Amino acid sequence: MIIRPMIRNNICLNSHPAGCGVNVTRQIDYVKSRGAGNAQDAPALALVAGCSTGYGLASRIAAGFGYGAATVGVSFEKHPSASKTGTPGFYNNRAFEKAADAAGIPAKTLNLDAFSPEAKAEAIAAVQDVAKAGKRKPLIDLFIYSLASPVRTDPETGVMYRSVIKPVGAAYTGKTVDVMSGKIFSARAEPATEEEIAHTVKVMGGEDWELWIDALRAAGVLAPDVRTVAYTYIGPELSWPIYRDGAIGRAKADLERAARAIKTRLAPGGGAWVSVNKALVTRSSAVIPIIPLYVSCLFKTMKEHGLHEGCVEQITRLFTEKLYAGGGVDGVPVDEAGRIRMDDWEMRDSIQKETRERMDGITEENLFERSDAAGFRHDFLEAHGFDVAGVDYEAECDPLGV
Repeated sequence: MIIRPMIRNNICLNSHPAGCGVNVTRQIDYVKSRGAGNAQDAPALALVAGCSTGYGLASRIAAGFGYGAATVGVSFEKHPSASKTGTPGFYNNRAFEKAADAAGIPAKTLNLDAFSPEAKAEAIAAVQDVAKAGKRKPLIDLFIYSLASPVRTDPETGVMYRSVIKPVGAAYTGKTVDVMSGKIFSARAEPATEEEIAHTVKVMGGEDWELWIDALRAAGVLAPDVRTVAYTYIGPELSWPIYRDGAIGRAKADLERAARAIKTRLAPGGGAWVSVNKALVTRSSAVIPIIPLYVSCLFKTMKEHGLHEGCVEQITRLFTEKLYAGGGVDGVPVDEAGRIRMDDWEMRDSIQKETRERMDGITEENLFERSDAAGFRHDFLEAHGFDVAGVDYEAECDPLGV
């Protein structure tokens, strides 16, 4: 069948197997071209919860192909059928494993709900298997926590929680853009209830990260100098009502709380950090009010100044210049709150000033001139395997990817 993007309300409902595969290969090629960081600090065995797309996938690629680390990845993906495509992560995981196998890098991917106790137990067993295949000790020295699921079932109560992207205290109205049509409109989000806030913290906060650490420690598979990182975003003040000060911001604050608690658990040899990353196009960012317009203008500004990074470029810099730059766990540079700042280029005063000026002058007529809405659209499609250079989208393609 010929596979074309199916998009509804800024959400892509399908993916392209060949495009996903080429995209993974290009990320691998980038990491290999950059070389490894400090060899003395290099990770040997990495576990990535949420390994299939975005920062999680980039982290697995950086560990595996930047340092030769054995990897275990966990993500929950929809499998394809003869008539329907799977999720982008399904194809990404398969492309990663194929490349790792060809390179002789031990790797295993588990298609499981990473929030579940079963996933933690199977990941521990997989770590032991992968370590044996790579003739390594079954000790994880890097654990990346990069889950972005909208739902989570509590392992003790069985209650399912759903997260929301809503403001707290008052409704929020902001200008946004449909990057597929180029239409600019006003989007309104009603305030989250106290229950919705609590549910969002349950799903996107730090509780499950702590449960992972506790399970791995109890199984004795954490190295004494293990490093663990979770990802967050702060962004500019204009986005704070819907993000930092909203329900999702409450969850991200809990993630930072968890990092401090985990750091205490791992002392004295290990370390835990939240990395504040740059704004990027993700499968969910296209539907958050103000974010598509802000990111489109930000991309235009940062590209003109030679500062733009995608997921793999940013994570490679995180590994080589922050997490594994030498100096051990205590040598990782952090801000006053103990966070790693990968948004340092985005949040430069000059970049923010120019980005805001672009936003203030945006109309539907000049959208693609004053902003990089085309780049946002490309990244959005690319995340699903579409608009990838070198892929023939008019050719017949088997959703099963065989």
